Amino acid sequence: MRKLRFILMLILIPLFFCACTALDSSNSSLSPSPVLERITSRGELLVGTAGSMPPLNMTTKEGKLIGLEPDIARFIADSMGVKLQMKTMPFDQLLPALKKGEIDMIMSDMTMTGKRNLEVAFVGPYFISGKSILTKNADIAAISNGRDLNKAEISLTALSGSTSQQVIQGLLPKAKFVPAQDYNEAVKLILDDKVDAMVADYPICLISVFRFPDHSLATTLKPFTYEPIGIAIPANDPLLINWLNNFFISFKGSGELERLTNKWLENGSWVKQLPEIK
Repeated sequence: MRKLRFILMLILIPLFFCACTALDSSNSSLSPSPVLERITSRGELLVGTAGSMPPLNMTTKEGKLIGLEPDIARFIADSMGVKLQMKTMPFDQLLPALKKGEIDMIMSDMTMTGKRNLEVAFVGPYFISGKSILTKNADIAAISNGRDLNKAEISLTALSGSTSQQVIQGLLPKAKFVPAQDYNEAVKLILDDKVDAMVADYPICLISVFRFPDHSLATTLKPFTYEPIGIAIPANDPLLINWLNNFFISFKGSGELERLTNKWLENGSWVKQLPEIK
């Protein structure tokens, strides 16, 4: 029954998509849909991602992009009737690329913050996360309040341009901040004892513990912030926002989003596909 519901969704959403496009072209008083027109005329959906944020997006040893977000992106592209191209780039380059029109949307463990929402639109959330700590120090792992890290003798790393960086610089100004371009670099800083801990979303910290079982890594038992994760899209296309909102109503209602989330969070067998950090 679940599969039948989702098959119907895949049939109905393209019909809705075509109807909206036809309506837009027949009535010039309606707002144009520049991003949707760009996607359909190109025949390809360009989705930006960091490709290094497990379990939401990560790159295998063979260079294949896998994770919850690539899976969702494929469903979106299929429902639009176009091909999918995932473009990987450093996290802090994603928003500039979106605003320049180099990509159509961002799916990269991006928190829906008020500051970002002043520049781009968001649809979601499709995942709820929160900040946690990855460390080799048992005392740091045992903290219950992130403000306990606000000490000059503590050095912290986080992804450059992320909300984790904002947490460190905004709430933990006494701690030394060491930026990282991706999570492989951040984890290596911990493994090499160059920083005391990494601040990152809880799933990333948890997966890192399983990924490197011989390095005595630990993470806090529960997140100490609330982070809704959504799709970032250009602010000038209300029809695309409407389309994606309707997509997620059906996607969630069919149970497909829950199935994919469980696929990546409840079974860590995919971890062996990831490259080693040297």
